[in-house]
Amino acid sequence: MPKQSAHSLRKAVKPIAMSRLTSKAQATIPARVRKRLNLKPGDTIVFEGLDDGPVSVRKVEPLDLEYLAALETTLTEWNSKNDDEAFRDL
Repeated sequence: MPKQSAHSLRKAVKPIAMSRLTSKAQATIPARVRKRLNLKPGDTIVFEGLDDGPVSVRKVEPLDLEYLAALETTLTEWNSKNDDEAFRDL
């Protein structure tokens, strides 16, 4: 597979909207982005990216707390003093 140049990579990602920061570093999420991410009031978003690369934004899906509570009870076999000692240096 041929290596892509920085210029060709830039072409693959297209801006879909812009927003301006206020003096309090706040920004409005444009309607086009809200619609694309299916964002509603009260939703949580996360900004992700590498240390020196582009940043992306996505909607955080709520955790299924009932499922996680059920899962937690199955993990007690690894919750012992011996396990703490065995894995302390990891």
